[in-house]
Amino acid sequence: MSGPVLARRGFLSGAAGLAAALTLAACGGGTDTTAPAASAGGASSAPAARAWTFTDDRDKKLEQPKIPSRIVAQVGSAAALWDFGVRPIAVFGPHKLKDGSKDPQVGNVDIAKVTGLGNVWDEFNVEQYIALQPDLLVSSMYIKGTLWYVPEKSKDTIEQVAPTAGVMLTGKSATEVIGTYEELAKSLGADMQGVPEAKARMEAATKELAQFKDLKILMVSGGADAFWIVNPPEYPDIVHLTGAGLDVVTPSKVDEGGFFQTLSWENADEYDADVILYDTRTQALKPEEMMKKPTFAKLPAVKAGQLYPWNAEAPYSYQGYAAFLEGLVANLKKAQPLK
Repeated sequence: MSGPVLARRGFLSGAAGLAAALTLAACGGGTDTTAPAASAGGASSAPAARAWTFTDDRDKKLEQPKIPSRIVAQVGSAAALWDFGVRPIAVFGPHKLKDGSKDPQVGNVDIAKVTGLGNVWDEFNVEQYIALQPDLLVSSMYIKGTLWYVPEKSKDTIEQVAPTAGVMLTGKSATEVIGTYEELAKSLGADMQGVPEAKARMEAATKELAQFKDLKILMVSGGADAFWIVNPPEYPDIVHLTGAGLDVVTPSKVDEGGFFQTLSWENADEYDADVILYDTRTQALKPEEMMKKPTFAKLPAVKAGQLYPWNAEAPYSYQGYAAFLEGLVANLKKAQPLK
């Protein structure tokens, strides 16, 4: 991996460096390896007779004699597909917290009904994956051609086992990404139950964002020794927010790779903002931990109590984004511009 990719992963993990990157418990999960890709409320559990084809965001045309039913997915992809009615048999990436409860990143996936192949970065049980006899692996991509959470050291073996589908995130809007997952889910036979209602909720919440155009918003993630300022054009959720009218701060100088600017905590006051949205993922510092950093605690938005959660990896489904945007609207209604 190149430097920017490693830095990107460190930021997304909310850790202060590679050595301290991900500290979740070892992989876990259920052992249900027989569930169809989509069950009641999704596609039929009966084997599909018709041929299947799908062109992913690597411009790679995937073809199989029948619709894949034994699907393994990175947790973000699994969460999106689950909301469209597709039921993966296994997941990899952060899905279980230290106490055994579900990691928010896995969305509505029932982790008791899927096999866990890995829970932390660079962890993927290849032998278990092979034993599952999958016929499709799905993962998002931040860099075209690089499947998120598929370890570099074993990717060649993994890709020999079953076809893989990649969904690009970087540089796209949330609606584009959701649309790709919707297209993939339809190709896999999901019936889109509940989708129209969720889509209407997402659209309604999106329209409400325009009323907050006078608020300057800073989106951040905190680590033990670093404070990250995100670069809006690189993130589907923030592209969606700015497109809807929100004024999100763009850092003046981003790190190599373009995804964010790394600041020391001493320089946490680099940018003015009326509202700060903080990364809620497991490895990112919690508000009470960030408040122990004097420079952060003195920020006007923090002192005004205008510090709100940012679900940085909301599932790319209409359900996932409806919930994310509705929560954001409710919080921004409490905020006001600071003089």
